[in-house]
Amino acid sequence: MAEPIRILKKHLVTEKATEAASNLNQYYFSVATDANRIAVKQAVEKQFGVEVVSVNIANVKPKAKSNRMRRGVTGKKSGYKRAIVRLKAGQSIALA
Repeated sequence: MAEPIRILKKHLVTEKATEAASNLNQYYFSVATDANRIAVKQAVEKQFGVEVVSVNIANVKPKAKSNRMRRGVTGKKSGYKRAIVRLKAGQSIALA
């Protein structure tokens, strides 16, 4: 298992994630591929000092990507593991 600091890779900033953070008290993170729910919960609680209610994890599959400059050459965006962390009511994470 990865050490706690390396479990959380980055905070995901999307329209859906911003809406969930403001209305549902949920935060989206990109996490290590070998991380599980328990490890993510412990890492968030340790790093941000909040109480986590639930953690949902999903594997985001890689997407095909075409290169407009070199026709006929296709590649792909790499996939990643995403964690949706729900906090106890009244708590929040200050992310910049």
